[in-house]
Amino acid sequence: MAVRRRTAGLLVAVGLLAAGCSDGEAAPAPSVSVTSSGTPAGTPSARPSSPAGSSAPQPQGPVKLQVAGTVATGIQVPWGLAFLPDRSALVAERDSGKVKRVAGGQATEVGTVDGVDASSEGGLLGMAVDPQYPQRPYVYVYFSTSQDNRIARMTYRNNRLSGQQTILDGIPMAAVHNGGRLRFGADGFLYVGTGDGRDEPTSQDDNSLGGKVLRITTDGRPAPGNPGGRAWFSKGHRNVQGLAFDGNQLYAAEFGQNTWDELNAITSGANYGWPAAEGISNLDGMVDPIAQWNTDDASPSGIAFAQGHVFMAGLRGERLWAIPVAGGRRTGDPVPFFTNQYGRLRTVEAAPDGSLWVTTSNTDGRGEVRDGDDRILRVTISR
Repeated sequence: MAVRRRTAGLLVAVGLLAAGCSDGEAAPAPSVSVTSSGTPAGTPSARPSSPAGSSAPQPQGPVKLQVAGTVATGIQVPWGLAFLPDRSALVAERDSGKVKRVAGGQATEVGTVDGVDASSEGGLLGMAVDPQYPQRPYVYVYFSTSQDNRIARMTYRNNRLSGQQTILDGIPMAAVHNGGRLRFGADGFLYVGTGDGRDEPTSQDDNSLGGKVLRITTDGRPAPGNPGGRAWFSKGHRNVQGLAFDGNQLYAAEFGQNTWDELNAITSGANYGWPAAEGISNLDGMVDPIAQWNTDDASPSGIAFAQGHVFMAGLRGERLWAIPVAGGRRTGDPVPFFTNQYGRLRTVEAAPDGSLWVTTSNTDGRGEVRDGDDRILRVTISR
């Protein structure tokens, strides 16, 4: 059970009523907890004040999302997705261990990651392209083996992957709670979302890689400036499957246990509370999320940042959330789109043309498979 100490009278439920759930309309938004001021209850460290001389973050107005088309179909359990400079994308298939290049509406196999051992939630997961590609022609993958989760670097040339080299291993692995998202920061370091591997104390264990957001070099070493010189950047996480940057500000989406899923604004050395806290808990020394959802409405995996919003894919929730943010704060109420229209949504990435690419996850054993699944949807953003 999670420990909670709530401030009476501050939490209110946000109910956004909509007439329908067609492609361009927002669906009702149940079970999002905020304070009467429009921001979540929590410790001051969860939402740092604005720098001296700057004004507080201001909302940029609501967005409208439209599914403009289908990029590709017939991909089996797509998980990681990363764009290349030529605007094509590499997509990881969780269970097969295959990597496919998506271009011109076609998905073509370009290689297989060795050693992948798929399970209920494990397998070939996150993927990131080196920020100096093609000068550094590397692709980084996060995957489950029979013993652990690990990160490997592979060479990608002439539409083929080769030269697989493990750069970090020993990340706790289980059938569930494997984390798996990879994201490069503007500092050139690789950020990694991990899970507790169903061993809750690992999230608070400074010597474990589980239940953390890691920050490492492209050789797998702890990045300079990490807390205590360790590989992790923040701790106290249950299962981080979503990472996104707005400039230098990192956001992370996290699966809750039975009650609250979370969106967190990540800062170096911060403790996000698991297993003592699930959702907004007001615990001393622990940072509260900037938004939380009932697990039926979210179960979040991938997130992306664009146009002043974090866009968060929901698996059980079967919807795409748009959360207005600025400077590590939430500036308005989260709004859901496409509820129950495309099934489970796993990954969302900002595309080079300004759209979002969103993957379904209906072939993962937990969804209702539809003709053409799994697919990548192209979603346009307007105001």
